[in-house]
Amino acid sequence: MEPENYMNFETMKKLLLVAAVAVMGVTINAQEFNFGPKAGYSLSMLKAEGDGESYKFDSKSTFYAGGFVEYKFNDKFGIQGEVLYSPLGGKQEESYTETIMGVTENTTAKTDFKLGSFQVPVSAKYFATENLAFGLGVNVGIITSAKVDYTVTTSAMGVSSSESGSEDIKDNISTLNLAPFVGAEYTLENGLFFDARYNLGVSNLLDTLKNSFLQVGIGFKFGGN
Repeated sequence: MEPENYMNFETMKKLLLVAAVAVMGVTINAQEFNFGPKAGYSLSMLKAEGDGESYKFDSKSTFYAGGFVEYKFNDKFGIQGEVLYSPLGGKQEESYTETIMGVTENTTAKTDFKLGSFQVPVSAKYFATENLAFGLGVNVGIITSAKVDYTVTTSAMGVSSSESGSEDIKDNISTLNLAPFVGAEYTLENGLFFDARYNLGVSNLLDTLKNSFLQVGIGFKFGGN
């Protein structure tokens, strides 16, 4: 296993332990305790606000994967902690034209923000039925990497040129990304479940830049169900 992947794996194990301790801060009954893996699709959105104006980046499709622990106090209420790895970010494309000494030049600039993050969502759950639950909580995100890939294409008089590159911006990005969330979950009798949640980014990652994201996934519950 590569050193970087090993460190990420070790970090995930430690964070999952923290989530488990947070959930299991009560006397555990095996029939009320569930755990397992989960993974799914994320739609990440960046938004910049300032001076009375706002700008939304194009959304970015990513993924998430990790594990969870759940404790049910009774048939109606429970708590859940998770540790997930999820790349986030957003895309931007701008085009402009300028004329210099009678020559028209067209330029298109594309940027792709790529944020690697571990997430520790902790939520309170309400079980409307035996299979359907609703959750409300906060997602504590830890940004582990951040870079911007860019491509600038210029064309004039039928001749085009392109320049691409990547810039590491981790030192300029806030490490902590807090995102309150609401969601719903449907569990089948065999333990397979499907869930969806919307995470509203409230932390400034870079100046006035915030990151919100939608998650839709699948998982499996081991335990009492």
